[in-house]
Amino acid sequence: MPKFTGETVEQATQLGLSTLNISKSEADIQIVEEGKKGFLGIGKKEAIVVVESIKPVEVESDVVQPVEVKEETITETAATVEDMVTEKTKEFVNLSDDEAITALAVYLTDITRDLGASAMVKVSRTKDRVMFNLETEKKGLLIGKHGKLLNAIQYLAQVYIHRIAKNRISIVVNVGDYRERREAIIKRLTKQTLRQVRETEQPVFLEPMPAFERKQVHSILATESDISTHSEGNEPHRYLVVELKK
Repeated sequence: MPKFTGETVEQATQLGLSTLNISKSEADIQIVEEGKKGFLGIGKKEAIVVVESIKPVEVESDVVQPVEVKEETITETAATVEDMVTEKTKEFVNLSDDEAITALAVYLTDITRDLGASAMVKVSRTKDRVMFNLETEKKGLLIGKHGKLLNAIQYLAQVYIHRIAKNRISIVVNVGDYRERREAIIKRLTKQTLRQVRETEQPVFLEPMPAFERKQVHSILATESDISTHSEGNEPHRYLVVELKK
């Protein structure tokens, strides 16, 4: 029996109906578990329903079209999230690291579900940062074209945790081995940029990157005595400028 989840029974039911492409009158709906809102995602339980079609379901295709997230949409969504977090945490801020990490894991679970690519969030820690790995069968959907969607999720997650955590926590959101592969690309890009700056003696403006990727470039070029780097622009469109020292 196909089960569907959501924050409420209604949301779970609507997800089931849209997935099966049927109306409510064409479905047999059974409530398995009522949803529990919790507080800031802590103690939250999703509603679970079983939705079965009472007519033959026509399946068109199982091919998922690539998703492209517009930059203006990312910015607007980020602003909305900041407002939402402020409203929810007026009397519940300065969470401990463990509490904030747990809340963010729940938030990321909600985001992936809403995007139609539900993921299990696995958390690991290093000395410098906390890694949130989204394990899903739809990796490409969460990464998006040129990693734009994953970077958008990364930005929203960083905004979220900065608003609720007592301490400043550096986080990275990853899907599969995308961040590892991206790190190798950043290293190659940095070397190419270094050659270009020295050959042309002109500054090079790199594409917008998340803060931790800009830090990687800074770190690689830190030992080059004739090169300087600095960031310009506003998140999530902040980018690096690489140039010769004056």
